[in-house]
Amino acid sequence: MNFNEFVSKISKVRNLELPGEKSQFKMMPPYREELIKNHKYDISSAKKAAVMALFYPDENHQTKLVLILRKTYKGVHSAQVGFPGGKVEKEDKTLQETALRETFEEVGVALNNMIVIKALTDIYIPPSHFSVFPFLGYCEATPNFKKQDEEVEAILEVDINHFLDDNNITTKEVKKNNNELFNVPAIKLNNHLVWGATAMMLSEVKDLLKAVL
Repeated sequence: MNFNEFVSKISKVRNLELPGEKSQFKMMPPYREELIKNHKYDISSAKKAAVMALFYPDENHQTKLVLILRKTYKGVHSAQVGFPGGKVEKEDKTLQETALRETFEEVGVALNNMIVIKALTDIYIPPSHFSVFPFLGYCEATPNFKKQDEEVEAILEVDINHFLDDNNITTKEVKKNNNELFNVPAIKLNNHLVWGATAMMLSEVKDLLKAVL
């Protein structure tokens, strides 16, 4: 999709009601409700993080979405695909500021090159005890990406038409701590399977875009 066409229509999202959990639940792992119910923490005490669903024009002026592949580490989100973003720091005045700052830190997009369209529906992640607040935005110019080597294994540039294609919805087999296997909803993007909270947030982004594009 040509980026000028994308920008001409994306502003309409501001006036749309968020589909919220109706969209998120399309990609919800089957064990999520039980995981939340059995979690030892009160959700109201969760740590906060903010992420950015950021679209931009590539060198051919086609619309892309930037995602990241996280480093392999000893943690619940090791080697997973996610949005650029991270936890709220003391200096952040708002959640939107967190999303912008973390996007700059993780993939190098200049703060003054990002335009925020709308705050999306937040989501609680039981394994890490975080509430994540996503934002939808875009860049007016092609970013000069620079990954944060300590946390980011690779920057993934996803074509918007590939992202919106329902044929990329699939499943992934996930083993839980008790070795029980589950088939969870997933999205195949750039030869990676995206699942869990990121897929749930992407589902809302997708539904919003389809309503205006």
